[in-house]
Amino acid sequence: MERCDGDSGNWGGPPRPGGLRTGAAGSCASYNRVIPGKWARAGWASEAAVVPRRAGGQHNRRPGKGRCFVDVQVVWRDLVSAVSAGSTTSGSLKLDPVRALQHALYRAAKAGPGRRFHALGDKVHRRDVLRRAWVTVRRNSGAPGIDATTLAEVEEYGVDRLLGELAAELREGRWRPLPARRVFIPKPGVAEQRPLSIPSVRDRIVQAALKIVLEPVFEADMLSCSFGFRPKRGAHDALQVLVDEAWRGRRWVVETDIANCFEAIGHEKLMQAVEERVCDRSVLKLLRAMLPAGVMEDGQVRRPVSGTPQGGVITPPTQ
Repeated sequence: MERCDGDSGNWGGPPRPGGLRTGAAGSCASYNRVIPGKWARAGWASEAAVVPRRAGGQHNRRPGKGRCFVDVQVVWRDLVSAVSAGSTTSGSLKLDPVRALQHALYRAAKAGPGRRFHALGDKVHRRDVLRRAWVTVRRNSGAPGIDATTLAEVEEYGVDRLLGELAAELREGRWRPLPARRVFIPKPGVAEQRPLSIPSVRDRIVQAALKIVLEPVFEADMLSCSFGFRPKRGAHDALQVLVDEAWRGRRWVVETDIANCFEAIGHEKLMQAVEERVCDRSVLKLLRAMLPAGVMEDGQVRRPVSGTPQGGVITPPTQ
């Protein structure tokens, strides 16, 4: 199952397999489709944002698809700072500030594989980031958490009012997550049931905001052979690789699975992995508050010392 919460994308990363990998001349260079007026980027070759002005060739019927650009406009080549990216414009192209922030973080992480980011906390409680997080949560719908607050009740209360309160709590270090509500859903094909943890709407918004900021940093370290739970990538892309390899003569596929993977993740080991890229204390504090928040089941709160509850924005689904 492909997970793609929010308006995320591969910010200059490896291409998706299949049709997007092959240009008109049959090479393996990759360019993502560009939609005029929206966020655009080039492929590996330049890491610059390229906006097609005119499509050329019969194999390039959609602007920006493939390599047959007759005329293009390069928006920038230098690294865009996360501070100034929100106001960057070029001609009629106006960049989405949140996407510009993600792109800047991705490029900074890609340019410095050993870099640790120390100024991310203020990005999490930015109003435009929180607004984008709310849009993600609202689009995904979902049931209420243990506080029984529904999405409709949040809208009645006032979305801007709630986001302002969350921004203040995050800025002042007062935000604390509630335990998630535990429910069980059937596993397809087996008699077992899968535990699902449902955070409150407030907590889902904070999780989504944190994901918006952290995802491009870690996406920069991912390998092109990795497809699980990444922006604009999923099982169908991995399947296309198998098809391609089969045409090249490969005949063996090895399938493995880690039993109870998410329940066995050690909190300290996970935080050590995060700290290899992030040293912002406020962000690390948020993560350390989320992991042991626990779940409520039959009126009892359990706070396990390992595992990440499935069901929240920051935990990917497994089916």
